[in-house]
Amino acid sequence: MSKKTILIGVGIVLVAGGYYWYNKSSSSNVAVQYKTAVVEKGSIITSISGSGNVTVDQLATVDPTITGTVSNVAVKVGDAVKKGTTLFTIINNDLSVSNAKSTASLQQSSNSVDSADLQIKQAKADYRAAKKSGSGATADQKRILEDKIEIAENGLIATQKSYTASRADYNNQLANGAKRTVTAPIDGTVSAINIKNGDDLSRLSSGNNANNAPMIIGDLNTLKAQVAVNEVDIANVAIGQKVMITYSAIEGLTASGKVEKMDALGTLTQGVVSYGVTIGFDAIDPRIRPQMSVSAKIITQVKQDVITVPNSALKTQGNSTYVEVLNSKTQLPERRTIEIGAANNTDTEIVSGVAVGDAVITQTIDPNAKATTPAAGNGGGGMKLPGLGGRG
Repeated sequence: MSKKTILIGVGIVLVAGGYYWYNKSSSSNVAVQYKTAVVEKGSIITSISGSGNVTVDQLATVDPTITGTVSNVAVKVGDAVKKGTTLFTIINNDLSVSNAKSTASLQQSSNSVDSADLQIKQAKADYRAAKKSGSGATADQKRILEDKIEIAENGLIATQKSYTASRADYNNQLANGAKRTVTAPIDGTVSAINIKNGDDLSRLSSGNNANNAPMIIGDLNTLKAQVAVNEVDIANVAIGQKVMITYSAIEGLTASGKVEKMDALGTLTQGVVSYGVTIGFDAIDPRIRPQMSVSAKIITQVKQDVITVPNSALKTQGNSTYVEVLNSKTQLPERRTIEIGAANNTDTEIVSGVAVGDAVITQTIDPNAKATTPAAGNGGGGMKLPGLGGRG
């Protein structure tokens, strides 16, 4: 075979290969695809988030004012009790001695009052007898007898005051004695017990910490949610706003409620100021327990029958906001400048710029986009992956 023949053959192969490569590369130019959402009318609900815990609004600490030894503890944590239910008793021998002393003192004061009353009656009888004709009493004697009446009356007043004081002390001792039987101050559920039989109450003073009280009783019908709201959002929170509440510990449970009150003073934590918001439940699920973690969405605005688009359709340029609408005839995007209204995490209200039924582009998929590598020294930057490039 001659050289000329070989060269011709090689040329034919090169031309054929080039033609095949050209056809293959040309056929790989796939059309740009657009994901769209239809503009429609609906509702926009805006909300503010907060997190916190379940609290008990009516909580009573059982902390007797007398000391002694704990005895006959009659309840356990979780027991339901009525107001006046016996919880435990206190053994205190000093109270028995004090009771006996106050009883004796009251009796003595009562006897003194009776004696003073008799003295008045006797002084008056003596004076009346001296005044009778033929008694032989001189004027001085009559005057002395009359003075005895006044002295006796003053003595009665003094003994009556002493009796009143003794009676008050006696009643006080009786009240202290009654406190030896400690009862529930409210209807509720025993939430905590920090004592046991034989404990010395003088060593269990709670001080200012309610959690250290001998017993704690809470009314579980008064459960509330206490959440913290950031200072940026608190201005939009108002009494009576609807709230939706979820629980970390109870999957799938959502409760509704309303804002009942807000703290006037904020709390600074790690440089962030937040305000406590108390939420009352519309209904209390029996699975809810005090101290459970909650997440709350406070609904600040509800707008109905408004034009909405997904947030993924919004684009900005400078101070202008726009969307791209897919032309149904040309299947090409058309830019529309819009005016927006209320918004939440998923949708935005469109005041003007689009109409119901328009197909707004939420994602542009360009299979022909080429991967690009950032130039050296440009401070980094991401690589665009083929097939995932797009507008906006």
